[in-house]
Amino acid sequence: MYKVRKQYYTVNDITKITGITRRTLHYYDEIGLLKPSNQSSHGYRLYDTKDFERLQVILFLKEMDLPLKDISRTLQLSKEEQNKIMKQHYEILSRKKQKLEKMMSNLESYLAGKDIFDLDIFEGTSVLPIKEQYMREAKFAYGETEKFKEYEKNLAHLTSEEKVKLFAAFDEKMKMLFQLFSEHMKESPTSENVQIIVKQFIDNFQDFFACDNEILKCIANTYKFDNRFKTYINQFSDEDLSDFLYRAIVFYCDGN
Repeated sequence: MYKVRKQYYTVNDITKITGITRRTLHYYDEIGLLKPSNQSSHGYRLYDTKDFERLQVILFLKEMDLPLKDISRTLQLSKEEQNKIMKQHYEILSRKKQKLEKMMSNLESYLAGKDIFDLDIFEGTSVLPIKEQYMREAKFAYGETEKFKEYEKNLAHLTSEEKVKLFAAFDEKMKMLFQLFSEHMKESPTSENVQIIVKQFIDNFQDFFACDNEILKCIANTYKFDNRFKTYINQFSDEDLSDFLYRAIVFYCDGN
């Protein structure tokens, strides 16, 4: 003989089946989110299969980080309206997933040795991108100098898209030059080969401003004494490339 399925479930039954606590069930009852359909003669809560189905939907929505107030409002809607809200929440979760995947990718790159300057870690947030922070820091420090004004003037006529392309080309050329410097570190920073690379380095700034000795020494000092730039530059070599660049640039300036 098969036993007849229970018509009602007690609080104890539901906690054993679902794993949630008695306290949770009591709280859902208190706020009107899940009220039992019946009571025993002793006043104990009794839940039917529809209550149980509602509880499972509540737990499903809660797992998706919906606040209990939103869950309560959602369950009062028609099935069609509920599905519309669920689709909207699906889109929110998809964006969160993309952001999480990007964060994990950035973290993997950072742990692998990639400099934070090359990581796009603040997209879609109120925090400015690292490169934009550097630009604003530069303006804060050098905004009143003639060279910075020249830099701003040269960029003023460009569109946003043109600026992005210009900066991307500049970054790629700089990476190539840092690699070239690294390949010549067995030589003296005063050698002819290294000084040729210094000249190429200087030429890479021409779209922004004309490099004189004052600005070149300023750049050299930044490479040597600003740990952020030292870390970035030294990723191109197993040795202290930032110090090598500093000495190579200073020698070029002293000779000119």
